[in-house]
Amino acid sequence: MPIFEYKGMNNAGRATKGSFNAESLSVARVRLRGEGIFLTEIVQTKDIDDIGPRKAGAGLEIDLSFLRRIPALERALATRQLSTLVSAGIPLVEALTALVEQCEHAGMRSLLGKVRNRVNEGASLGDALQSTGQFDTLYVSMVRAGEAGGALAVVLERVADYLESQVTLANKVSSILIYPAVMLLFAGGVVMALVTVVLPQITGLLLSLDQELPFYTVWIIAISDFTRNWWWAIIIMFGAFLLLFRSVIATERGRAIYDRVSLRIPVIGRIVRLVAIARFSRTLSTLLSSGVGIVQSLEISQHVARNVVIGDAIRGARTSVIEGTTLAAPLRSSGQFPPMVITMIEVGERGGEVDTMLTRVANNYDEQVENSISKLTSLLEPFLILLMVGIVLVIILATLMPLLEITNSMN
Repeated sequence: MPIFEYKGMNNAGRATKGSFNAESLSVARVRLRGEGIFLTEIVQTKDIDDIGPRKAGAGLEIDLSFLRRIPALERALATRQLSTLVSAGIPLVEALTALVEQCEHAGMRSLLGKVRNRVNEGASLGDALQSTGQFDTLYVSMVRAGEAGGALAVVLERVADYLESQVTLANKVSSILIYPAVMLLFAGGVVMALVTVVLPQITGLLLSLDQELPFYTVWIIAISDFTRNWWWAIIIMFGAFLLLFRSVIATERGRAIYDRVSLRIPVIGRIVRLVAIARFSRTLSTLLSSGVGIVQSLEISQHVARNVVIGDAIRGARTSVIEGTTLAAPLRSSGQFPPMVITMIEVGERGGEVDTMLTRVANNYDEQVENSISKLTSLLEPFLILLMVGIVLVIILATLMPLLEITNSMN
């Protein structure tokens, strides 16, 4: 469906402009006329859905769907702006129109245009969001609960807070990991340069002397020759391993094994558990405070945790809640949740403030995740430096020692 960008005058005599989706130019004109807009200019542009698989040859398709991804920060910003407009008493269609006009991200602008058109046709905001296929179950469920309870502005603000908290946590983790990643790439580059460029020149001299070489020197020379001659095979094998790994964890059993092993890795496993529980706690808290039922909230939170082991524990808790038990009891029996989390949930259940307690758990665990990753990277940095120095030292000793021995024997 094409997008039409227009300029015109509204009934109040003010200049207005915007963009929206329509089946054709005539339909677009009729719609704008019905909204009381007198057109001065209207131009058809490409729809964002036109960016997709493109044929590059006979039977070959290139998937460009990643170009349509809308950043989470854009979603959070649009959600907060919509909450502000709705809380100010502006009708929903007008609020969505204002968002479409001021949104700078092309993908988000097109998405909001589709939502506005569906709402303008009589659909609820939750149904309009779901029809686009771009909003997850959590988002849609919270909006529907807000519409049903007459608190759409409040719920939209909570959704924005949730999205921003997830973006903030992801940005913090990424910023902490940037330096070790750069160090690792630099160390790998230095080692590759030594093995493929420097070593061949020195080993050529050693071999020309026709002397018996130590076993470690022979190994270094063999590694250098293999890397230089078969670098392309190494790259192919590495790529094949990554593809195989992704294929395995894409299966249900493979993902379960991967998540179970990741939770048992020393230090790393604790961080993985903290992240999963923080996601679960914040999601469940946000859903409950927005009026979504406990059973549906647990079903959504189970997938948001992004860990099969934690998800199975949440699924068991959901089944127990349906049968009439408390939330804390099945979570404790699963053995996957720390005692502090269980205690906070029990206190919340007794006082009717489960959402508040879960928010405190999520805030505490987000802070623990940041601190744990900071400590881990502070230990990782000197380890990477020592590793690089050690590899370089081994290479230097393996090449210089034979030269020194030959020099001494000649003297």
